[in-house]
Amino acid sequence: MEDAVPEMPVAEEEPAPEPDPEPESGPEPVPMPQDDPAAPAPLNVPRTPTGNADVDAALDRLGDADHLATDGHVEVYEDVHRGLRDALTALDARPGPPVPPSQHGPRS
Repeated sequence: MEDAVPEMPVAEEEPAPEPDPEPESGPEPVPMPQDDPAAPAPLNVPRTPTGNADVDAALDRLGDADHLATDGHVEVYEDVHRGLRDALTALDARPGPPVPPSQHGPRS
């Protein structure tokens, strides 16, 4: 008589998990500006008119930085600085009121 070998219980195989469906091909959504903290945003800094047209024009130019990424601010700031410097130089170049002649003759 043959020795009967007891059968080992066979574990039931679990079905393989189904692969995730392929993502739809297409462009990834671009974050909206309000969702992107690095997006340009207006600073809303109030600029009070000075009464000097050259200075006011230079200060108004600062508003251009509101619509640029940070790396574009330098160009605007340098332009504004140049405009303000030119306005100050123009103030120095304007002739003042005439100086009255001296009542004393030339001194030796």
